[in-house]
Amino acid sequence: MSVEPIYQRARTGLIRARDRAAAGLRPGWERARTRLRETRFKRPSNKALAWTGGIVGVLVLAIALFLVLFDWNYLRGPIGRYASAKTGREIVLAGDLKVHVFSLKPSASVQGIRVGNPEWAGPGQTADIRKLDVQVKLLPLLVGQVELLNLQLDQAKVDLLRDRQGRATWDFSNGKKSKTPFKMPPIRRFVINDGHLKITDQKRKLMLNGEVNATEEMGRTGRGFLMTGEGALNGNRFLLRIQGGPLLNVDTRKPYPFDADIRSGATRVTAKGTITKPFDLGQFAMTATAQGPDLADLYDLTGVALPNTPPYRLSGRLSRDEHLYKIEGLGGRVGDSDLAGSLSVETGDERPYLKADLRTRSLDFDDLAAIFGGAPSRKAGETVSPQQAAIGRQMAAQRRLLPDSTLDVTKIRSLDADVRYRVAAIHDAVLPLRSGDVTVKLDRGLLSANPLILDLPQGRITGQAHLNARNAVPVTEVDVRLSNARLEQLIPIKGQPLAGSFVGRIKLKGSGDSVHRAAANADGEVLAVIPSGEIREAFAELLGINVTKGLGLLFSKDQGAVPIRCGVAHFQARNGVLTADRIVFDTQPVVATGGGSINLGSETLDLRIQGHPKALRLVRLLSPITVKGPILGPKVGIETGKALTQGGVALALASLVNPLAALLPFIDPGLAKDASCAALIAEAGREGAPVKRVAAKTARR
Repeated sequence: MSVEPIYQRARTGLIRARDRAAAGLRPGWERARTRLRETRFKRPSNKALAWTGGIVGVLVLAIALFLVLFDWNYLRGPIGRYASAKTGREIVLAGDLKVHVFSLKPSASVQGIRVGNPEWAGPGQTADIRKLDVQVKLLPLLVGQVELLNLQLDQAKVDLLRDRQGRATWDFSNGKKSKTPFKMPPIRRFVINDGHLKITDQKRKLMLNGEVNATEEMGRTGRGFLMTGEGALNGNRFLLRIQGGPLLNVDTRKPYPFDADIRSGATRVTAKGTITKPFDLGQFAMTATAQGPDLADLYDLTGVALPNTPPYRLSGRLSRDEHLYKIEGLGGRVGDSDLAGSLSVETGDERPYLKADLRTRSLDFDDLAAIFGGAPSRKAGETVSPQQAAIGRQMAAQRRLLPDSTLDVTKIRSLDADVRYRVAAIHDAVLPLRSGDVTVKLDRGLLSANPLILDLPQGRITGQAHLNARNAVPVTEVDVRLSNARLEQLIPIKGQPLAGSFVGRIKLKGSGDSVHRAAANADGEVLAVIPSGEIREAFAELLGINVTKGLGLLFSKDQGAVPIRCGVAHFQARNGVLTADRIVFDTQPVVATGGGSINLGSETLDLRIQGHPKALRLVRLLSPITVKGPILGPKVGIETGKALTQGGVALALASLVNPLAALLPFIDPGLAKDASCAALIAEAGREGAPVKRVAAKTARR
C-alpha cells in the first residue's frame, strides 16, 4: 500500500477541519467586536452623569466650605516657624490671619507681625507692624512673578541697626552677598499709615528717628510719599526729607518722581529725579546739588572716600544702573577754584571703584593745601571753612609750613580709584606754576600720583609720589625733578640780581600718618644745581664780604654782571634732617662754600656760607654769612669772631669739582655732558692735575 495517498488524505482532512473551525468562530468574533464598539461610543445615561456631577460638586463644595470656614489662625504658628527658619530670626504672626483665595486677586491680612533681631544684634525687634494688608494678582503669581495690587502697613515700627563690623539687621541673606541690588515687586497701591523708622548705624556714626507716610489724602495734593527724619551724623545734626509722587495706581512703565533734601551740619544735598522703574531701586536718575565745608564729609553719607577740600558747591546728573553710579556734567566750585568733569563708582566688588576725569580752568593753588591737611592762606577773600581757618591760625602762630592733621588711612583702604586731573591755569602758587596734569591711582591702600606734571613759564616739574597705607603706619615716597627752569623766574627779586638755568631733584621717603610726621622721619637726598648763568657783580663781591667793592657797586647802581660757572647744593636726609654735604657757588670773582642743616621736624634752618675771593681785596670782613631760624622766616646774619684766610679758593673748588661726576647724573643725565659744571669737571680731567691747578687758573681769570 502506498504511503502517498494516506498522506494526502490526512492533509486534506486537516485543511477542511481548519476551515470549519474558522467559519464557526467568525460570527462570535464579529459579535464581540460589535458589542465593544457600541460600548465605547455609547453616551452615559443621565443617571450616571448625575451621580458623577454630584460627587465632584460635593468635593468642590466641601473644599470651598473648608477654605471659607477654615480658621487660618491655625497656620500662624507653622508659617512663623517656617519664616523663622528661612531668615534666621524669630518671626511671629501675633494677630488674626485672614485669607481670601477665591479670586483672581487673592488677598490676606494679619493683625500684627513681629520680626525679631538676628542673634548678633541682641534682643529686640527689627520690625513691629500693627496691621498688614496685601493683595496680589493670581495669574502672574502662577508663573513665579509677584505683582502687588495693594500693600498697606498701619503703625509700622522699624528699628534698623548696623554695627561697626558692617553687619546689618536689614540683611536677610544669612551672610550670602547678593550680586544684584534690592528690588521691590511692582505695587499698584501702596499705603503707609503712621510709620516710624529708627536707624542706628555705628559704622557711619548715624542716628536717625523718622516718620513715613503714604496715604490717599496726600495723593490729592500731588504728594503721595513723605519720609522725614532727624538725628545725628558723625556728631552733626542730621535732617532728612524725601517725598515722592502718589503711590496710588502706580504705572510700572512710567518713571516715579521724587525729591530729596538731606542735611548734616553745614553739608547739604538736594536732589530732584525719577526712579526709572517704580520700586526698582537699582535704576534711577536725578539732578543733584551738594554743598558744604569739606568734600571729605560726604563719606558719612555716600561711603566714598573723597579728599579734604575748602568749602564747595557742586552739581551734576547722578544716575544708577545696578551697581554702577555715574555723575555726568559735574560742575561748580571748590574753594576759589572751578571744577568740572565726570566720575563713576562701581560698587559690585569688595571695594568701590572710583573712576574720574576732572578739569579746572583756574586753580587757586592755596586750595590744594586742604588735601594734605593744611589750610589756604589767610589773605583777605580766601574761601575757607571755620575749621580750616582755625588750622591756618595755629600753623601761622607756630610758623609751620607742613600740616600735622592725621590721615585717616581707613578711608584710603575703603576704595580703589583711577582719577585724572588737569589744570589749565594756576595762580597764587609759591613757584610761578602755569598748568598741571596728574593721574592718581588707588589700589588696595596704595595711592600713586604718577605721572605728576607741573609746567613753569620755562621749565617743568615732573615726577611721582606714592602713599602706602596698607600697613598700620603709612609710608610716603616723593621723587620729583625740576628741569630747564630759570633762576629769574623762580626767585623774582627786584632788580634781578640772578639769572640763569636751574635744575633740581627731591627724593625722600618717610613714614607717618601726617605730612609733617612723614617729613620728620624722611630719608633720601635733595640736589639743586645752577649749570650756568650770571649774577650782578655787586652781589658777587658782597658774597665774599668784599665791603669796599661790593658797596661801591651797589651805591653806583652798577648793573654789571659776572658769569656763574656752577652752583651746587646737595643734602643728605636722615630721620628728617637734611645735612648739606656740598654747597658751592662759583662765580668769576668769588667761590662760596657752605654747610649746615635743614630740620623738617622742627622746620628750622641752620646754614653757613663762606665766600673765598679769587683776588686780593683791601677791605674784607673775615666772617661767613649765616641763615638761621624757621623755614618760613629765617634770619640772615654774619658770624663774628672767627679769623679767615685768603687762600681758601683751591679748597672751595675741590669741594665743588670732586663730587659732581656722581651728583649730576642723579638730577639729570644730560647735565653730565651739557652743563657748565660738567665742563669744569672735564677741564680738571684734561689737565690731569689736582683741583688746585683749576683753582689757580680760575683765580687768574
